[in-house]
Amino acid sequence: MALESSTLYKLIILYMLNKVNFPLTNSQLSEFFLEKNYTTYFTFQQVITELVDSHLISVEIVRNSSYYHITSDGSQTLGFFVNKIPGAIVDDMDIYLMENKYELRNEVGTIADYYKSTNQDYIVHCQVKEGEGTLIEINLSVPTKEEASSMCNQWKDASQQIYAFIMKSLMK
Repeated sequence: MALESSTLYKLIILYMLNKVNFPLTNSQLSEFFLEKNYTTYFTFQQVITELVDSHLISVEIVRNSSYYHITSDGSQTLGFFVNKIPGAIVDDMDIYLMENKYELRNEVGTIADYYKSTNQDYIVHCQVKEGEGTLIEINLSVPTKEEASSMCNQWKDASQQIYAFIMKSLMK
């Protein structure tokens, strides 16, 4: 009996999230589906919403980006049905993850967000994570929302240089 397409898409998402030790964004997951022409963007969004609603994956939203993690229920479900994913699709996923793992991890491991503090300025929270650990975490106070937003936008490009500078300065 053929596997229903939406079920297959759910298993693909669970497989990909299970293969990495960091969250994947909505755009990273959808890029795989669209690049391989497995389904449309709208079908993908429906499937990922169903996975969240059924608690097989969890979502964390940071600055308009959705970060997905597989849950223990998702891992257990995948364990029961992983053999239902066609081998060619498993190969596609494994190759995609292997070829893009550094970029995928770097993209989701560099996080910046801001919030309004009690004294009416803005706190910019910048972080670089590697796996479950945090390499660097900085909180900076700035007077305006525009400055906070600008700093968040610059963090991805500047984080490695800032980290290197801090390490060098502190290791003297």
